[in-house]
Amino acid sequence: MSGHPSFIPKGPAAAGPHGPHGASVGPGGPRRGPGGAHGHGPAGRMMGGEKPLAFGPTMRRMLSFMGQFKGRLALVLIFAIGSTVFSVVGPKVLSEATTVLFDGAVAQAAGAGSIDFDAIGRILLATLALYLASAACSWVQSWVMSYISQQTCYRLRDAIARKIERVPFGYFERNSTGDTLSRITNDVDTLGQSLNQGVTQMITSTVTVVGVLAMMLSINAVMTLVALVMIPVSMALVMVVVRLSQKHFVAQQRLLGALNGQVEETCSGHAVVRAFGREGATAEAYERDNEALYAAGWKAQFLSGLMMPVLGFVGNLGYVAVAVSGAFFAVTGAITVGDIQAFIQYVKNFTQPITQLAQVSNVLQSLAAAAERIFAFLDLPEMEEASGAAEAGEGAGGAAAAGDAEGAEGAAASGGAEAGDVVFDHVRFGYTPDAPVIRDFSARAAAGRTVAIVGPTGAGKTTLVKLLMRFYDVDAGAIRIGGTDIRDMPRAAVREQFAMVLQDTWLFAGTIRDNIRYGRLDATDAEVRAAAREACADHFIATLPGGYDFAINEDGTNISAGQRQLITIARALLADRPMLILDEATSSVDTRTELRIQQAMDRLMEGRTSFVIAHRLSTIRRADLILVLRDGDIVEQGTHNELIAASGFYAELHASQFAACNDRFGE
Repeated sequence: MSGHPSFIPKGPAAAGPHGPHGASVGPGGPRRGPGGAHGHGPAGRMMGGEKPLAFGPTMRRMLSFMGQFKGRLALVLIFAIGSTVFSVVGPKVLSEATTVLFDGAVAQAAGAGSIDFDAIGRILLATLALYLASAACSWVQSWVMSYISQQTCYRLRDAIARKIERVPFGYFERNSTGDTLSRITNDVDTLGQSLNQGVTQMITSTVTVVGVLAMMLSINAVMTLVALVMIPVSMALVMVVVRLSQKHFVAQQRLLGALNGQVEETCSGHAVVRAFGREGATAEAYERDNEALYAAGWKAQFLSGLMMPVLGFVGNLGYVAVAVSGAFFAVTGAITVGDIQAFIQYVKNFTQPITQLAQVSNVLQSLAAAAERIFAFLDLPEMEEASGAAEAGEGAGGAAAAGDAEGAEGAAASGGAEAGDVVFDHVRFGYTPDAPVIRDFSARAAAGRTVAIVGPTGAGKTTLVKLLMRFYDVDAGAIRIGGTDIRDMPRAAVREQFAMVLQDTWLFAGTIRDNIRYGRLDATDAEVRAAAREACADHFIATLPGGYDFAINEDGTNISAGQRQLITIARALLADRPMLILDEATSSVDTRTELRIQQAMDRLMEGRTSFVIAHRLSTIRRADLILVLRDGDIVEQGTHNELIAASGFYAELHASQFAACNDRFGE
């Protein structure tokens, strides 16, 4: 966040998300990068106030989710009732000892008898047995409830993890990674803690109120009415506090997730933050967002904390009223001294569960706030495995460009295609409906041929790869592999046919050997080394401490960018898939290494359908077909020599690229 690493709080770290056009985006829409132009962070968007939580529907859904634990919840209820009943009966039994002691002392003072210590001893043993039984029941119900709460957390985490695999790719481009991680960590933990505390406390407090009320009525109805006068006052205060604090509990939970998103983004981009001198602006953004979380947190805790002193004051008033009325009834002989002692203890036991129920309301608010965020994620629309083939060209919107004619004819002839044939048939796609990126794209990649895709930035090259891998589905038209619309194929089946090497390398924390073996998990060590040799990575790996057992850190910064790319190329070589996607696969290596990798790529691409996205046109001279994209449409296609001879847009790109190189070196 600032120039001092200790200023950055710990939080989940992962690669920051980016939208389809490279803009960083957060939960509410487009976001600025670390310490953006005005230091806006995710939490800054939420300071305008939060709507109250839909408490009822969320809690009903939570209860429905916990319906799988009906038997154990019944066991919790039974033992909670048993614990409470034994605890409630205890003061009444103990009051008999007080009465025996008082009556014996009075008789002894009058010389008419003595204190019956044997009777008192029997009463005390009975009271001890009751309290031991209460403690045993309480232990059992706490043990079972802990199991239920942890199982609930386990299943929710599992549900979120499985949901992540089914959520459309665009969700992660539009939402903060830190906020998503917060749902599976902070929100689930909050839900588990609140569930364990809240449900047990709610059951025991409710049963205690009912049991204590029954015992108070059995002692004296008038004194009970005096004590009950305090309840409406207490409940009114509770409702006011709950209404005031509820929205702050919701804001606290959501702001925590948003702050995690900003921390994750800044940690993953700390090198960029420091390179551009944005430590101060980033620190200010963090401070502002942290202040928002602090404001929501202290308001929620302060308002909920008002319950205890207010209810304590009301309870003390109740003690005074009971003491006065009890003294009157004792004088008249309506009740015994032991009954007064028991009744005062019951009044205390009566106000205590009411206070606990007030506290439970806060716990349940935290539970509901966390559950709402979890269920909101679980309710996200999922990717469809097979939506059915759309009619070719449906809604394509206009005729294809003149340069598309040959591709369209190839697309129309998709019947009887070979297994490795890939056909783009009047594809139309946009990340948003009103902004199409691919307008009307038709082309055919014959089995075993190499297709290069070139064009200026933003022309739709990488978007085509995302469509081909079914990260997104087309809005109109179709993509076919071997004559089958990929929307009629499981996504896993589509992706199993491709090996990918992207411009943005991804390595996980682990050894180099494990990172290469990620391409094929059953590969032997010898196969891993052979793939590394073909990718020209074996030499530099041998120079590292530990060689193939060298541990790469979480973001791969302990090796160079070029070395990371060589490892990802080795991974793709090891995967040995029938089709390849190379997105600027050699952009981070030097010219000499690029030539060696190109030789390995030529061997790898032999007999495979390959798609090569390139900005450096020198790398795709030998491609079987070059597709030139401009504004989402093919404007030219052919071999390198054919396109140069045509003196069109490709020739302009080629000339400008080499002219830029000549200018750079003063040639």
